[in-house]
Amino acid sequence: MVVCYTIYMNDAKEEIKSRLAIEDVVGQYVELKRAGRNLKGHSPWGVDKTPSFMVSPEKGIWHDFSANKGGDIFSFVMEVEGIDFKEAMEKLAAQAGVDLTKYRGGDPAVARKKARAKEALALATKYYQACLVRDKTVGEYVFYKRNLHRTTVQEFKIGYAPGSGKALVNVLGKRGYTTEELDAAGLLNRFKIDLFRDRMTVPFIDTTGNVIGFTARVIKDGEPKYLNTPETLLFNKSKFIFGLYQAKEFIRRSGYVVIVEGNMDVISSHQAGVKEAVATSGTAMTEQHIKALSNLTSDIRLAYDGDVAGIKATERAIMMAGDLGIDLTVISDYHGAKDPDELIQKDPELWQKAVEHRVPAVDWLLTKYEEDLNLTTAPGKRKYSDVALKLISYIKDEVERASYEKKVAEKLGVEIEVLREKGKRLENKLSSSTKKYYKKPKTDVKSDELKKLEDSLLAIKIYGGVTEVQIPLEVPSEETRLSELELIFNQEHEDLSDYDSGQEASELLARYQAELKKQEIDVLKKELESLPEDSAEYLEVLGKISRLQKKT
Repeated sequence: MVVCYTIYMNDAKEEIKSRLAIEDVVGQYVELKRAGRNLKGHSPWGVDKTPSFMVSPEKGIWHDFSANKGGDIFSFVMEVEGIDFKEAMEKLAAQAGVDLTKYRGGDPAVARKKARAKEALALATKYYQACLVRDKTVGEYVFYKRNLHRTTVQEFKIGYAPGSGKALVNVLGKRGYTTEELDAAGLLNRFKIDLFRDRMTVPFIDTTGNVIGFTARVIKDGEPKYLNTPETLLFNKSKFIFGLYQAKEFIRRSGYVVIVEGNMDVISSHQAGVKEAVATSGTAMTEQHIKALSNLTSDIRLAYDGDVAGIKATERAIMMAGDLGIDLTVISDYHGAKDPDELIQKDPELWQKAVEHRVPAVDWLLTKYEEDLNLTTAPGKRKYSDVALKLISYIKDEVERASYEKKVAEKLGVEIEVLREKGKRLENKLSSSTKKYYKKPKTDVKSDELKKLEDSLLAIKIYGGVTEVQIPLEVPSEETRLSELELIFNQEHEDLSDYDSGQEASELLARYQAELKKQEIDVLKKELESLPEDSAEYLEVLGKISRLQKKT
């Protein structure tokens, strides 16, 4: 079954590729100009000063020399949109007019159930929008009390769910949708009547533009204030990011994203001109959320409240971001307002300025801890050092970590060695208590520098005719990968003579081997941090590091 499914998906990929020219797909995001047989433009990730993004229409591939990324139309859409392969496939299939149901090898009943749920949700969105236009009282709430512009209402497809318990059930029932189908779409409650009643509705729109659920706010009094679609075949709150569909193009252009707490904060922010705002809808931030956003940008700005919940949310975010090598900043100057939405109602320009004036997340948290604890007392200093050291342990960069250790030591009036000694004891205690759950870090993730060197070596090995230098890298078999390497060779190494190619290969190989050793040592050091110093495993790993460092 898996083999058949792979064949079907490969067939679908080839069909989509045959219908879509790569320059047309990339051209939606990058302004391309002719450069010989290829096309050239600036990196869509904004990391180059001169055009370094190449597209080969002949080969159907692209390569960004500044960001060190490349591939076909699918990898491009995945990278630039921050979506997975399945979503990219669906997006490109829609552009190409390819019906993916012909290629899917999964359960056809499930596929039909999902399709019917999407159709029902799309119709529900239009129905709710029509109800908003017809109801004057609701219009006054949306346009005057909430101060939303008509363009904003249209952009986010905001509507109104009538108070009648079966308004939507009746409308969609006449269109042939059964109770079971509406329930599968998350539109009904446990009594099999409309889930959303007398509420302003805002659709959850995925990154491909499909409505997958709703969040709905009460118009008058009632609880809960916000009601969200439950988890369904289409909606997964651990993955979904509210506002990303509207924000992704602006995030890509500006190079940053603002994460706010509420859906209305997102809508107000977009209306105020900060269109990079998104929210994790109705749930705490997950690693899936932060990974999806990191595909679009490494500049992630948190706009959380300064209460206990906001502090905890920021701490969790720092922990996840540290594991992924991402730096976070915090937007905190709300000028007395409790959240972005309230600040925007006060003055949209203040919100725009607040987004620009952010502080490193670790600094923000340390300040919050200082405000909550009395650092003139011994117990206060102990508690502060506990939370500060826990926070610092998430920081992977040695220089940055040392800087914060020095700052905390000065704040507490102790020597930095005393603080570090306590940090080691806390880490060893944690390592000992969690040793049975310990997993070795992954070693198959290449650094950017290592990948760039590997690409260059393979390009020279395959297309440079170098025979005197043994390059210990396996030649890939994928056509797209080979085409990308040819593009790299033509761009960076084609003008070299045979002698110069040999010299270049020798120098690149030496740098590659040094980088490979460095990465191996880094992995072992990370492993070392999680082992008790008096254990046999610790000494064994220490020995491996020593042997690697002695190698020339």
